[in-house]
Amino acid sequence: MPSLGQPLAGLGFLTIGRFDESDPRAGHLETIEMIQRAEDLGFDSVWLRDRHLQFGISSPVAVMAAAAMRTNRIHLGTAVIPLGLENPLRLAEDLATVDVLSDGRVNPGVSVGTPMRYDDFKHALYPDTHDVEDFSKERVLRLLRCLRGEPVSDFGGTVGIEQFSRRVQPHSPGLADRVWYGGGLSSAIWTGEQGLNYLTSSVVTTDDGSVRTDFATIQAQQIDAYLAHHPDPASARVSHGLVVIPTDTASADQIRRYEAYAASRLERTRSPQGPRGLLFAPDLVGRSDELAEQLYAHKGFQRATEMAFALPFSFEKSDYIQIITDMATRLGPALGWTPTS
Repeated sequence: MPSLGQPLAGLGFLTIGRFDESDPRAGHLETIEMIQRAEDLGFDSVWLRDRHLQFGISSPVAVMAAAAMRTNRIHLGTAVIPLGLENPLRLAEDLATVDVLSDGRVNPGVSVGTPMRYDDFKHALYPDTHDVEDFSKERVLRLLRCLRGEPVSDFGGTVGIEQFSRRVQPHSPGLADRVWYGGGLSSAIWTGEQGLNYLTSSVVTTDDGSVRTDFATIQAQQIDAYLAHHPDPASARVSHGLVVIPTDTASADQIRRYEAYAASRLERTRSPQGPRGLLFAPDLVGRSDELAEQLYAHKGFQRATEMAFALPFSFEKSDYIQIITDMATRLGPALGWTPTS
């Protein structure tokens, strides 16, 4: 639990990997270059969002595979892969392949539930089964069973010159222990009971028993519930992710745009939104010493072990470079974090 004088265990950031529809290659290469830059700056991890039918990363596992070949140390995570669009067995094969190639650096964050705007494309995704697909947490358990090497086939042996395995191949020991899950209070409890790692973000839900108060208190309540139900809370990993924009080396124009961006999103933080009672955290903009002070006072941050700051969706490449450089050289050290050489 970070506190003054206690170092932060891990520092990373989360990116959407945006691209221009007319030139998607350039945007994907920019993401790979950003991951390389993050490793050079000493970050512990980079996390990739998953956006389907949008102009952001739709295949984070493929991007991680490319990044794994261009880096040596940095951990590669997803936040998150919505399992409603995935076959857990096939996804397990892909994740394990990249984990083997990266020498054990993959951290899969996943979610469940009906996919966003499902009715718009369900016939293309599941032509014959769209009305009977199971989008419950059983999909996570199926993925875990595959990653742990439990049998998925009734046959293992040799047919002619071909050999067949009863479990998913390749098998990557330890990958299942690096699976992350997030969500509201009930999901926090379930995540702890399963012994999974817990992802938090800049949004919480308040429709499942969370005390309807300020964002940080709700998030702290959910983390406490996760830790209380984890079989080994001392080893539990909690990642904290807010939109945090350090301005130490930013230009006057950048500061103006960053502050305008945060101000444009402030209204949604004042009260819960929609039927699920979504409550958003205010974006934090300022010098690293100011940001560190605010984070140390944040009840959610106080209960986390790692940070994965979320990069805004709509900034320019030069903005992202300035932000992650200040994170690594100014904000991280202000939080007691030391870059990895």
